Amino acid sequence: MMPAVAALLDLVLPPRCPGCGAEGTSMCPACTRPLERRLDEPPGLPIGLPADLPEGLAQLEWCAAFTGPVRAALLALKYDGDRRVAEPLGRAAGRRWSRAGAGGELVVPVPIHAERLRDRGYDQAVLLARVAASELGLPMAPALQRAVATTAQYRLGRAGRAANVGHAFECRREHVAAVRGRHVLLLDDIVTTGSTLAACAQALYAAGARCVSGVTVARER
Repeated sequence: MMPAVAALLDLVLPPRCPGCGAEGTSMCPACTRPLERRLDEPPGLPIGLPADLPEGLAQLEWCAAFTGPVRAALLALKYDGDRRVAEPLGRAAGRRWSRAGAGGELVVPVPIHAERLRDRGYDQAVLLARVAASELGLPMAPALQRAVATTAQYRLGRAGRAANVGHAFECRREHVAAVRGRHVLLLDDIVTTGSTLAACAQALYAAGARCVSGVTVARER
């Protein structure tokens, strides 16, 4: 969003924290605190969570559990049109990866389908990826596209998610050169089973990526 447009929007429609409703901020300090809880934790999964990485990923990191103000913020971004909340969420993802991630040369968002993009008017993962890439000092490229429309993952059980997205993604021709030979960092809003990230990794490897890792704002347990 252009600075002038954002300033005008803030004047006409002041931001409101989706977590607590406080006016004047896209996400208040108290509600951003959960995003920082894992900032200094070591890489990898805490004890008690399934330890299997999604197939094809060298590493997966996330900022917070999909609950409380983080959940409210992500739902506001995805379904309420609150694009401003992408700033604190994307920054948190970038900071987590900068502390715990093992490298990366290109940030690539997990895309929504073109039909959903037309309905929504924006891709929330692209907004998050722009902020995270800026935080990390890396280029960002919308290198992936959904080849087929899929059922929303939240509507499916764990067993049906992998089949739902198995061959749903492909690398855009104009971005193959940017992907080839690079360590790609996938960026998404939420990870549950990792099926979507695994399918994206498969498409990136098919385009010649050297390594694929992932970072998300939240993890649904």
